[in-house]
Amino acid sequence: MTDLVFENVRLIDPEAGTALSGRLLVKDGRIAGRDKAGAEGKPENARVIDGTGAVLSPGLVDMRVAIGEPGFEYRETIASCARAAVSGGVTTLAALPNSKPAIDEPALVRLLRGRGEETGLVSILPYGALTKGCNGEEMAELGMLREAGAVAFTDGIRAIADTKRMRQLLAYAKGIDALVVQHPEDPSLAKGGTATAGALATRMGLAQIPAAAEAILIARDIRLAEMTGARLHFGHVSTGEGLALIRQAKARGLAITCDTAPPYFALNEEAIGEFRTYAKLSPPLRAEEDRLAVCAALADGTIDAIASDHAPWDADDKRLPFAQASAGGTGLTTLLGVGLSLVHEGTLTLPQLIALITRNPARLLGSEAGTLLDGASADLCLFDPDAEWVVEAGAQPGRAQNTPFDGRRLKGRVLGTWKNGVAVFGGEAA
Repeated sequence: MTDLVFENVRLIDPEAGTALSGRLLVKDGRIAGRDKAGAEGKPENARVIDGTGAVLSPGLVDMRVAIGEPGFEYRETIASCARAAVSGGVTTLAALPNSKPAIDEPALVRLLRGRGEETGLVSILPYGALTKGCNGEEMAELGMLREAGAVAFTDGIRAIADTKRMRQLLAYAKGIDALVVQHPEDPSLAKGGTATAGALATRMGLAQIPAAAEAILIARDIRLAEMTGARLHFGHVSTGEGLALIRQAKARGLAITCDTAPPYFALNEEAIGEFRTYAKLSPPLRAEEDRLAVCAALADGTIDAIASDHAPWDADDKRLPFAQASAGGTGLTTLLGVGLSLVHEGTLTLPQLIALITRNPARLLGSEAGTLLDGASADLCLFDPDAEWVVEAGAQPGRAQNTPFDGRRLKGRVLGTWKNGVAVFGGEAA
C-alpha cells in the first residue's frame, strides 16, 4: 500500500469545526498526521497528491440508503450502489432493511457487511428490521441482529403504526441500548396519498397527505420515547411543525435525534409540477414555508445529520401516471453538491455542513468513520466547492437514475475519493 501526502488542500476537521490550509499524511491506509501549509519533507516513497487548493474532508457517511440487493437487483445492486456512492464522495453508508427478504436475520446483516467490504469501495452499515419482514407486527430478533452487526433498527420506509407495538419495540431497544429509527408519517393519514395537501395538489387532482401526518407521529413517538427512555431518531424530517416538536424534546433532554434529506431543503412542492414523477418522494415535497423551516433547523442544530435518502427505482417504476409511480429518488451522487448550496447561501459554514454528512451520522450509528483524527481509516473526499455541473438523469454513476434534481445546476463537485488510502474515484483511481 502506497503512503500518500495530500498537499495544497483545505482540511475540513469536523471534530474541531475548522477549515485550515495544510497537508495530510496517509500511511498504511490510515491517517498519520497533519501539518500546516508550507511544511516541507515527506516520508520516503510517499506519493504526493497536489490538491491545488481543493477541499479535503473525511469520506461522507450516508445514514439512509436503500439498496436493491437482495431481491430488487433490477433497481440497484451493491456494486452499482457502491460506484454511485464513491462518485459522490460517500465511503460509508447505512443500508435500510427493506429488501427481499428483509434484513431480519443475522446472516443477512453479516452478508451486507461482507459484500460491502468485497467491493473495496464502501463500508456498509446494515440496519436491522424492527419487525419481521418490516411488516410492523412481530418484533424481529433485535438482540441477535445487533450481535451480528446491525447498527440500529428500523422498518425503513414503513412507519410502525400500532402505538402499543411501538412502545414495546422502544422498551426492548432501551434494554439493549439500541437506536430506533422511525419513518415519521402517520400511516392511516398517508395511505393512498401522493402529494402534500394544499392548493397545488388540489389543482393537480392528486390524492393528498396532510403535512400534519408527520407531526402527529413524531408527537406520539416522542411521548413513547419519554416513557421508555429509549433513543429515537426520526428520518427525513420535512415539516416545520415536526421539527418544532423535536426541538422542544431536545430542550427537555430527551434522547431524540433526526436527519433530513437534500430535497427537503433544496426543493418544494412546486417541483412536482407537470406531474414530474422523479420528484414524487416519501415523505412528499412540502410547501415553501416548510422548506425554509428545514433550513432554519439545520442552522440552529435541531437537525443532527443530512442523509441522501437514496431510493433507487427502475425507469418503468417512474414512467407511470403520477398516482401509480413509485415514490423516492436517488441521492448518492448529489448529496454533497446539493448540500453545498447551504454553504453558498450562507445557511451553514463549510465545517458545519461536513459535520452533518460525516461525523454526526457516524456517531449516531456508533461508527468510527467521518473523521480526520490520527489513526482513523483514510476514507477521504477531495472536492472543489465552486466547480459547477448539471445533474443529468441517465448519465449518473450507478444503475438507478431517478434523481429529483435532474437538470439542476449544482456548485460543488467531487474530484477524488479514497477508501482506506486507496483511490476509488477520480483521476487517481485505477
